Amino acid sequence: MNFPQNLKYTSEHEWIRVEGDIAYVGITDYAQEQLGDIVFVDIPTVGETLEANEVFGSIEVVKTVSDLFLPVAGEVLEQNEALEENPELVNKDPYGEGWLIKLKPADLKDVESLLDAEGYKAVING
Repeated sequence: MNFPQNLKYTSEHEWIRVEGDIAYVGITDYAQEQLGDIVFVDIPTVGETLEANEVFGSIEVVKTVSDLFLPVAGEVLEQNEALEENPELVNKDPYGEGWLIKLKPADLKDVESLLDAEGYKAVING
């Protein structure tokens, strides 16, 4: 399993990567593996400002739908349009082409308080 060191993580299995004042958010390699084949990604919150840990969308797999939780407060700027036609990108490349949303964090310092790769590994390994 892959845990890039340049990302921050949540115990709900989302990752966040800051580039300038914008952040990319997606689900972890572990999460996509646990979910199985992703058939649909629904992000109805584009243009909304949400609090940390609020649901910003959902991922549908063959047998279930899972909520997606925002790692930090901020405005959801954009969803990954490629996922409309190819939701399986989340399975194939969860940290790259399978990103879910672009977010403008309310406070970039909030990202620093999230788990690093080692902290996230500890969460999933119990």
